Amino acid sequence: MVKPSYVSTFPPLILAKSPKKVNKISKYFKKNPSFTQIIFMNLLHKKKSYTQVLSNSSNTAREILKIKEAFPSLQNKKIKLVQRIINDEGKPKPHINMITKGSSHKQVIVSMSIDNANKFVKESSIYITNINRTLKNIKSDVIADFIRVKNKGVVISTNKIASPLDLQSIKKYIKSTHCIKANQMEPPRLPQSKLYLKIIGILYLSEQTNAYIISNNIEKILTNNHIFNDIVLASKPRVIKVSLKSDMAIVWIDIWDAQSSMKTKSLINRRFIVGSFITTIHGTNMNPGVPQCKNCWK
Repeated sequence: MVKPSYVSTFPPLILAKSPKKVNKISKYFKKNPSFTQIIFMNLLHKKKSYTQVLSNSSNTAREILKIKEAFPSLQNKKIKLVQRIINDEGKPKPHINMITKGSSHKQVIVSMSIDNANKFVKESSIYITNINRTLKNIKSDVIADFIRVKNKGVVISTNKIASPLDLQSIKKYIKSTHCIKANQMEPPRLPQSKLYLKIIGILYLSEQTNAYIISNNIEKILTNNHIFNDIVLASKPRVIKVSLKSDMAIVWIDIWDAQSSMKTKSLINRRFIVGSFITTIHGTNMNPGVPQCKNCWK
């Protein structure tokens, strides 16, 4: 029977595509894949050449075999940990921690007596308004939030770090108030932290007196040198002999600096002359010191 020409023929049905399966191969792998499976997976995911993957995989396999020979009773997870320790994987880079943790640098500290501080805080709302007006007059973006008493003084919390010009304006305003005497307060400053430095290249025996150099001698040397003009020591310098047979010393100094550590950065790698020797300043970790030098016990 012949179909009439006016009857339309339907196109063949197109089947919908099946959803794409991800990591289809990985389900056939065991928890501990074989050597060939490791090579295949590295080629698939890391897109490295066959020779690169083969050399890396063979090196790891040799290391695992050596660890298994040395420690036969060790589990697979612990073998991987030992391998990471040997290869120094995940080991953080050494960092010189030259600064101690302190309060937030978005503060202005004004040291004064407790009586003056309590008087200042009683009318803090008026003083905050006037401080903000003073800062606005110099076109500053710093805004004072509140005032509180802390450690023999007042702390003015701000939204940003105060600049030297901001500190100068705050100082002028506080001195103009009648409740505080100008001679009983210190200039406003940012929070400070201890930073640690060491000086290398100083002779352990003084060239002039032929006596052992002590912390008082170091203080005199620092005060007479122009690069330490704005530096305030947090403690007495510590002098330690380099070694038992050496005639040189290392001097550790702790200084006060802002949390930006601008003063400390300007000192690092600076050189100055002490007698006929050139000394160098380096950054160092916190060194609490010992009651007696280890060389003295020998």
